[in-house]
Parts: sequence; C-alpha cells; structure tokens
Amino acid sequence: MTTSLLDSVTIETAANPTVAVIWLHGLGADGNDFVPIVRELDLTGCPGIRFIFPHAPTMPVTANNGYVMPAWYDILGVDLVKREDEAGLRKSQLAIERLIDQQKTLGIPADRIVLAGFSQGCAMALQTGLRHPGKLAGLLCLSGYVPLNAHLAKERHVANQTTPIFMAHGSSDSVIPMVRAEQSRDLLLALGYPVEWHEYAMPHSVCPQEIGDIGKWFKNILAAE
Repeated sequence: MTTSLLDSVTIETAANPTVAVIWLHGLGADGNDFVPIVRELDLTGCPGIRFIFPHAPTMPVTANNGYVMPAWYDILGVDLVKREDEAGLRKSQLAIERLIDQQKTLGIPADRIVLAGFSQGCAMALQTGLRHPGKLAGLLCLSGYVPLNAHLAKERHVANQTTPIFMAHGSSDSVIPMVRAEQSRDLLLALGYPVEWHEYAMPHSVCPQEIGDIGKWFKNILAAE
C-alpha cells in the first residue's frame, strides 16, 4: 500500500534552502498552527531553512467522543501508555517518512533534516525519528512523549543514536502530565540519547522563553556546516 503525500504549508527563509524542518502539529490543529513561530525564531547565522508544516488526516478521536478532527493517531483514553493506537502511529510514521524522502529528492540530505512536533506531533517526531535509518539533524520535541515506548529499544535505529534531542514541557500541563514527559526523557537517557531538557512555567502551550531556546538550539545544531 502506497501512502499518499501529506498536504503541507511550506515556508523558506532563503532561496535554495539547505536545511529542512518538518514540524508536526498537535491534535485538532493543522499545519497552519505553528507557521507564525517561524518569524519569532532568531535564526541569525543559520543557513536557509525550508519549514514544512504538514496537515494530519482527519479521523474520529475516541477520547473526544468520536468527534472527527485532524489527528496523527487515535487517543483511546486518558492513559497514554496502556492503550495506544499502534496501527495509527505506524501509519502516520510512514506518511512522515514520505515527507523526509521528498526533501531528500529535493536535494536536502537526512543529516540536514530536523523533525519537530508539538503534543501528538512530538510523539510522531520521536516515533519516526528514532527509527529512521539515516542520521537526522535533530529532533525538536515539545509538550509530548515517547509513544510505543515498550518497542523502542528493539525498533530504534543506530543511525540516530547521537542525534540531538530538544525536549520541552510545561510544569502545569494538564493535557500531557509532566510525569509522562519525564518518563520519556528518562527512557531516552537510559538508552544513551543526548537529550537537552527544558521545563517552563506554562500549560499545554508554547512560551516566549521556549521560542528563544529553540532558536539557540537551531543555531547550535545547524552550525556544523
């Protein structure tokens, strides 16, 4: 079965960009959700970046009484560990892999591609990035968690063992509790991943201090070339 290419919003910070950032939105949003952040990031000194903001498919979401909305996978209940939509996660993983392949075809190699995401999008960035067979430039993981964590040790690919991971979470997040994010961080650290952890006094959202830290992180990981 061939996975169709996701519709996306694309923004380029310069002509002929040499870096791509695939940024995945959260449950119920769409690709436009994080578009405004591009102009808020201080990317001084960074090479040209192509930001790709894909739209998730729509589906009924069990935890929201079956209401149809954009989602990368179904949410089966409040507990994000015991019951997970494994089929949905893996289907979206394939769709995101197609976006990575598209950027490679356009001349941007895997090691100049960043996977970023918020909430469900964060889960998908980790689900896809840690299994990707080519080394990526980085994983930007905001207000989310590692899905299918019992499978990670077996399924992860050595190519991204040293890939920089930026993890951030709000101390008053009532959607994805801080403890869930901390468990994900600790799992990644136990598996030897280089995690840069940030905690902010905010709910399930993004704050100005976080945006500043993201800009610094982009500069650090993209300065290699």
